[in-house]
Amino acid sequence: MEKVRFGIIGTGGMGQGHLQMQASIEEAQLTAICDIDAELRERLAAQYEVPAFATHTELLESGLVDAVIIATPHYFHPPIAIEAMRKGIHVLSEKPIAVTVKAADAMIATARETGVQFGVMFQMRSQKEYRLARKAIDEGIIGEIYRTSLTMGWYRSQAYYDSATWRATWAGEGGGVLLNQAPHNLDLFTWLAGMPAKVTAQVRTRLHDIEVEDEAFALLEYPNGAHGYLYCSVNEAPGVSRMEICGDRGKIVVDEHGLRISRCVPPVRVFTVNSTEMWKAPASEPVELEVPEMPASHATITRAFARAILYGEPLLAPGEEGIRELELSNAIILSGKRGKTVELPLDRDEYEELLAELVATSRAKERVVAQRVTDPNVK
Repeated sequence: MEKVRFGIIGTGGMGQGHLQMQASIEEAQLTAICDIDAELRERLAAQYEVPAFATHTELLESGLVDAVIIATPHYFHPPIAIEAMRKGIHVLSEKPIAVTVKAADAMIATARETGVQFGVMFQMRSQKEYRLARKAIDEGIIGEIYRTSLTMGWYRSQAYYDSATWRATWAGEGGGVLLNQAPHNLDLFTWLAGMPAKVTAQVRTRLHDIEVEDEAFALLEYPNGAHGYLYCSVNEAPGVSRMEICGDRGKIVVDEHGLRISRCVPPVRVFTVNSTEMWKAPASEPVELEVPEMPASHATITRAFARAILYGEPLLAPGEEGIRELELSNAIILSGKRGKTVELPLDRDEYEELLAELVATSRAKERVVAQRVTDPNVK
């Protein structure tokens, strides 16, 4: 195999982004597309000169693909992925990999059983700032983590939520800001700081006319006793994305100004015990690290996925790791809706029961102005 033959399942806004970038990936060849919208799939089939299928099963049974990118609404990710895996077809799923951790468990188990490659589209892992932050943590530069914080204040208009029948409904999407906008940030947060042991949260719908949450807040407790704070919203403009990870030897900050890694000399724990000064703190110094250069893009994740299939190279975002941010997301919703502290690992069945209750309250939208437009920030 010289190139991986890709099929794109779901050619809405995100799917069209994947179609556009396929030509830029030398290890990939677009060979098929699938969408339930007949007019759209025929137009795109003509544009990209590939066969188009009305159902994912037809595409998977066509013999035309070695791998698929799944860019459908969230609930469809697990059944499509599992069907593909059982046919020996590799799977790269858009985020989130599933709506519930229990469904994600089944995807991961099937990937292990069948031996196919399973990746998730967490393209922010390719950004240099976060790779440097991960290196700093792996090398112990900031020491034992004792505080974390994540602030994600983004914006989405009502028109965004009105653009499709499934958006922002419990029955169609399965969640709000935590399931749609926050997965990248939650993935980076858990990739760098690890998983908490306890979550105490609040979720609410503050600004939009939607069923699901547009704002979430959580207090986190980690296995070592460290504490964390998390806030996610789509009600803020101008937006902000800021992450802090503090240890007894230093601190990592990533925000709109870039990455700052600092090291305390001596470590905080040592200075606290040994210093005779009342008003002094440990001196700090900036830390400079290097990591290999790579473009920060969806295409980078797709290329690494193709090279994993062709040459056995490591994935940048393995599907097995996609479950972490989803488990944190599920825990925040469970805590907020039940009004209690939730312990991790998450009780899978308890969350399934909650989601079933929420889906039962879901109603068809009265106002839909259909749009299938690719996010202009996709690259």
